[in-house]
Amino acid sequence: MKKLLQIFGAAWGAKKIGGGSCGCIGTIVVFVILYWLLGNVFEMF
Repeated sequence: MKKLLQIFGAAWGAKKIGGGSCGCIGTIVVFVILYWLLGNVFEMF
């Protein structure tokens, strides 16, 4: 369940942050960064 929330959170954030002017590669980079950050946050809880 944590992985699913991690994926949805990263996808939503990447769409919001990288979906505008960054293009496809920028969105993928933002997704990977957010996925990593959310993984660290879920480990703390």
